[in-house]
Amino acid sequence: MDFEATEDAAEPTAADTEDAVEGAAEGNTDAVEDTDDDAGETSMNRLEEEGDVAADYLEELLDIADIDGDIDIEVRGGRTYLSVVADESSNSGLTALVGKGGEVLDALQELTRLAVLSQTGTRSRLVLDVNGYRSQRAKYLHSLAEEAVAKVKSGGEAVHLVPMSSYERKIVHDAVADLGLVSESEGEGAKRHIVVSAD
Repeated sequence: MDFEATEDAAEPTAADTEDAVEGAAEGNTDAVEDTDDDAGETSMNRLEEEGDVAADYLEELLDIADIDGDIDIEVRGGRTYLSVVADESSNSGLTALVGKGGEVLDALQELTRLAVLSQTGTRSRLVLDVNGYRSQRAKYLHSLAEEAVAKVKSGGEAVHLVPMSSYERKIVHDAVADLGLVSESEGEGAKRHIVVSAD
């Protein structure tokens, strides 16, 4: 297995900016910078540890299943992203890890999060992808959001989308907001879905 880790610094929040401005106004920029640096470093260390634990767990699982794959780790936006990729010759084994509609991938992601919780005592929000499935799915979800927005703008009636996971609903909510309309989740459990409307 090959591990590659890349780090992207999280963008500063409005709260971070306000703290820095208040500190500068009080002439205490060193204290603010030290606090922000310490918090950022602690968070980054935690996410890196999370990625290492998750990668170790996935490596063992792939070995047991006799599936070849490389694990890439990336930290961005305060979240750890892991991707399992393979060359074309060993692609079929990884396809089984995705399953129909990503069901196996979602279950594997939850198991990986549990492994991190067990080792670190911290709940994880890591995102697991296999052979680019989530990237391709995100493109589809963006086009689905665009179609729903177009229908609402042309007909005025709210559009109900098919049920999807919370991670996928977040992608659609963001896409709809970027397109200038409103979306909300309705339903419970497996029937939870997004409704796109003009207001």
